[in-house]
Amino acid sequence: MELSRRIKTQPATVVHPWPPVFSEHSRVLILGTLPSPTSRAQGFYYGHPHNIFWPALATVLGVPEPKQDPGSRKAFVLAHDLALWDVLQQADITGASDASIANPVANRMRPLIEATCVKAVFTVGKTADKLYRELCVEEAGIESVYLPSTSPANRAQHATEEFRRRWLLVRDALAQGEAAHDALARDALVRGEVSP
Repeated sequence: MELSRRIKTQPATVVHPWPPVFSEHSRVLILGTLPSPTSRAQGFYYGHPHNIFWPALATVLGVPEPKQDPGSRKAFVLAHDLALWDVLQQADITGASDASIANPVANRMRPLIEATCVKAVFTVGKTADKLYRELCVEEAGIESVYLPSTSPANRAQHATEEFRRRWLLVRDALAQGEAAHDALARDALVRGEVSP
């Protein structure tokens, strides 16, 4: 039993298993860090049953939550002119612990941005935000706006007004376009809210 526990807690090199979800009409790019073991087993982004990404996104957009299958979730992303991906193409990671990430290799964002109408980039969670700023922002050419994590580990924050306020920024960026995103990014930098 002890050997089994040690094997499960050893870091593993994880290579991102899927391409980004986007269309030429996508206007907002939402980035996580890297799919969790549960998401990889489910075959799509934010697959853990206790991760509230899909309910949170549906709530701020004012629409019903998509069904749990990958096809329905992909259709939901595309129907709302969103793009979905992760900051990292590869990293060494222990389980789903973003804090354990080592040797990160970033995805190249510019080809996706150039193939779409993306003018706003949001990062989900502190680690995604930090890694995007360190590894991607220069290549991508767009500053990111931080969103609080939807993972079960961040459950205490999910019911807060700050959580809701930050996630409503996605809706605002879709409604108002590039000027709104630039203003949000500047405002976040001025107030020191880049990645609390």
